[in-house]
Amino acid sequence: MDVYKLLRPLFFRLDPEPAHHLAIHGFQCTGYAPWILSATFGAPPAGPATEVCGIRFPNPVGLAAGMDKNAVALPAWEALGFGFVEVGTITAKAQPGNPKPRVFRYPDLQALINRMGFNNDGADAVAARLDRLKQSGRWPRIPVGINLGKSKVTELSHAPADYLHSYRTLLPYGDYFVINVSSPNTPGLRELQEKDALASIVRTLRDHDTSKPLFVKIAPDLENAQIDAILELVEAENLSGLIATNTTLDHSIIPSGRDQTGGLSGAPLRKRSDEVVRILCAGTKRPVIASGGIMSAEDARKRVEAGAALVQIYTGFVYRGPKLIREIAMELNSLLSSR
Repeated sequence: MDVYKLLRPLFFRLDPEPAHHLAIHGFQCTGYAPWILSATFGAPPAGPATEVCGIRFPNPVGLAAGMDKNAVALPAWEALGFGFVEVGTITAKAQPGNPKPRVFRYPDLQALINRMGFNNDGADAVAARLDRLKQSGRWPRIPVGINLGKSKVTELSHAPADYLHSYRTLLPYGDYFVINVSSPNTPGLRELQEKDALASIVRTLRDHDTSKPLFVKIAPDLENAQIDAILELVEAENLSGLIATNTTLDHSIIPSGRDQTGGLSGAPLRKRSDEVVRILCAGTKRPVIASGGIMSAEDARKRVEAGAALVQIYTGFVYRGPKLIREIAMELNSLLSSR
């Protein structure tokens, strides 16, 4: 029985953000008895295990950043069957994010629009929470990625120092780190995708520490020439890899009377995100984590066939629940075992 199929109508009767908070609170609580989640939604999938940047991933299906912004439910994600989890986006300074409402569902399009604005508790508070979890002995056995963003109040010219504070504070807790310069919901943030600006951030973090893999998450709205410039940067700065993609500002599929400001995710993002993954994988041998528009096992298979090392889901998880994790893992197990 697909338990989430029964639960989803109840969650969807709530506005999206309260539903999200309710789900996260539930996962936080059941994280103290994770067997409840395994018993309810099924045992975690057995593989296919893969190694990326020296890190072993028990399966290649991860939870994308944005779901567990404050890293409050890490044990639950392992129990649900994810092969890894990326928390955040976390900023140096705590911030409430943009005014509400700021999340909108489009079930007929299998899509979401959000303009959350990096609402989070700040790097210091999240680090303290992660330390307590480590001390408790409940730290998950799956890799934990940490997604870092720029504080809204920080000027673009001071962005490297802002990212450095978060990186330095959270360094003991992440298996890998992600520089998020692609959210559309922090004013000016996407300007940091330009080669010189991004290079300054990368060098600042690398000058502090090189022990953890460092990825950059890019937008689907970049021109191909901009993607080529980022690929040059990846090689020049010896970045570990890339995550493609964040949400899109292309809302052409949304009827004008229903449109909202913010980043669009879900099925409408599938085509462009797939294109970007193919461009990246053709342009570098460094690992690419595919994210954006993965709503089915077939979507994930296409990204891996294009060269992606791992996949992440978010909107697909909202609409399909934990069953999607198992479907993707089984599909990729079949694909990889046939090679």
